[in-house]
Amino acid sequence: MTSFVGFRPAAQRFFRSLARHNERAWFEAHRDLYEAEIRGPMRALVEEVDVQLAAVAPELVGDPRRSMFRIHRDIRFSKDKSPYKTNAGCWFYHQDAGKGVGQEADGGGAGVYFHLDGSGSFIAGGIWMPPRPTLARIRDALSEDPRGFEAVTRRPAFRRRFGTLSQEAMLTRLPRGYLPGHPAERWLRYQSFTISRRLPVREISSPRLPATLSRDVAVMLPFIRWLNGAVGYQPKTARRLGG
Repeated sequence: MTSFVGFRPAAQRFFRSLARHNERAWFEAHRDLYEAEIRGPMRALVEEVDVQLAAVAPELVGDPRRSMFRIHRDIRFSKDKSPYKTNAGCWFYHQDAGKGVGQEADGGGAGVYFHLDGSGSFIAGGIWMPPRPTLARIRDALSEDPRGFEAVTRRPAFRRRFGTLSQEAMLTRLPRGYLPGHPAERWLRYQSFTISRRLPVREISSPRLPATLSRDVAVMLPFIRWLNGAVGYQPKTARRLGG
């Protein structure tokens, strides 16, 4: 595994071109560019961030073989038959989560996501659109500890770096079983629990990006740990060998 040296402008140019030529023949003609400018650097990034997470958040791990999302789209049930995604992403997940996490699975807990496409990049944390059983566990935890969750999301460093939770797919009414005026009413309408920060070009092109992402994780860690605790994944003080 080579050291991470930053994503060059060619990586974003590749995705802009792929958006215009999203077909197998074009991709295969430019596969070497994809490997050199995107897949290779992304794998190196995952490995270096994983090393840093061992000290910052031991329970969160990254694996070059598992963490990077596939470039191929699942078109089985989609009207859009474009074969390739026009972005790249990787997922740092709880060590006790299932093997499917970081790819296309529904399972697993909260983690950290890095995204790169033709127009920009961002880091995100939390759990996006969890399946119903997981969402139910989070709502139970919110019902029992609304002040704890509120305190995590109102920490000054957290607010400065990430602002507020994404309001994507929020319910207009409380879910069934909860009455208006509930102490956790504000949070119970969320169906997704994520935060994010846009990354400027100077950060994604820098060899210091792994350290930058590690600092972001340190700030979002209480939020991630609260969510993981709600679904049954506990924090750790040391990295388990072999994970």
